[in-house]
Amino acid sequence: MNVYDFDKTIYRGDSTVDFWRHCLRRYPGAARALPGTLAKALAFRQGNCSREQFKERFYQFLRFVPEAAQEAERFWDRHLIGIEPWYRAQQSNTDVIISASPDFLIGAACRRLGVRFLASPVDARSGQLLGPNCRGEEKVRRFRSAYGAAEVERFYSDSCSDAPLAALAQEAFLVRRGQVLPWLWQGKEKERKA
Repeated sequence: MNVYDFDKTIYRGDSTVDFWRHCLRRYPGAARALPGTLAKALAFRQGNCSREQFKERFYQFLRFVPEAAQEAERFWDRHLIGIEPWYRAQQSNTDVIISASPDFLIGAACRRLGVRFLASPVDARSGQLLGPNCRGEEKVRRFRSAYGAAEVERFYSDSCSDAPLAALAQEAFLVRRGQVLPWLWQGKEKERKA
């Protein structure tokens, strides 16, 4: 099977940020969460809070979005066009998308694409993070939990934080602005695993 990161890999932008902007346009009251989010962003940048704490604070805008899961469907009505053409050309129903973005948001896109997905569990009503952020080593844990010892033929990502998952793949690729490049340090990662 082939495994793909989502944001800036098969989707041109950051779906969470794009969804946030979409919600601010439709529900301006969601901006009330912004001051606390900015304060938490500064704390995260200074190393005074975890990525999970920052993300959970960021997701507080969802409290001001009625039926955020349904809003995600409306979002993808207009934004699914952001799926990269190179991905569409090779897409398969055996693909697995794995993302740190909220599961209700990624799930809405993946159901339309007809592919399986793993993502960060987020309550669409409260913005509460319901489990670990699906990033780095957590992606490997989530993949193994869902698919056991299944082989990853090819892995695609825009981020070096996905090196643990790239190391599982027979081939790995780094995606930069829609261009698919070999994951150059894959061999070293695999040597360390051996």
